[in-house]
Amino acid sequence: MPSYPFLSEKWIAAARSIRDELSASAPPAPPLRMNLIVTDVPFGEATMHAHVDSSSGALGIDEGHLDNPEVIVSADYATVKALIVDQDATAALSAFMNGKIRVQGDLAKLLALQAQSSGLEPAARAEAEAVAARIKAITAS
Repeated sequence: MPSYPFLSEKWIAAARSIRDELSASAPPAPPLRMNLIVTDVPFGEATMHAHVDSSSGALGIDEGHLDNPEVIVSADYATVKALIVDQDATAALSAFMNGKIRVQGDLAKLLALQAQSSGLEPAARAEAEAVAARIKAITAS
């Protein structure tokens, strides 16, 4: 399986393909419209503008910003990769406490997404772990 730099155009396309393939069997994500500002990106522009939108029920990440987001999160590339690819909750908490993650807007929306992830039934948890493994597999080191 090919792998791509995290958040590159090819990585986003491959992640979207995984999401589209598995969206029918995935548990619905809580509604969230979040803009993401990623700094220190090691390719292209030094800062990337992306968004996460689950208003359709499927959680997806894409380039560009949404109009009227509920939350805006700013973080450096390594932190965002640790959160999305490695799903490292310890890194998230540490980064937040050290000011590496800045949140504007409705923090409760982010907490609802995290709570839903931790409260999944065993079958849904197994599926989420399979998706996470596939996302990790398409991500170059």
